[in-house]
Amino acid sequence: MAQEAVSRTADRVVQEARRGGEDELRLERFMNNKPSIFKGGYDPDGAQSWIEGIERIFGAMRCMDEH
Repeated sequence: MAQEAVSRTADRVVQEARRGGEDELRLERFMNNKPSIFKGGYDPDGAQSWIEGIERIFGAMRCMDEH
């Protein structure tokens, strides 16, 4: 029984490490798309355009909503 618990814990650690690596790769892929930078200020149209551009990148990357 103790061996099973150790095995489950090891599996969980490996999965979390893999997820961290996937997150880094996802960020790298995102940054390779050279997303525009929102500069702030009062510009509702500019903000909406920025959001749409970022969402296009996420769509091209086939990101799930939770990511």
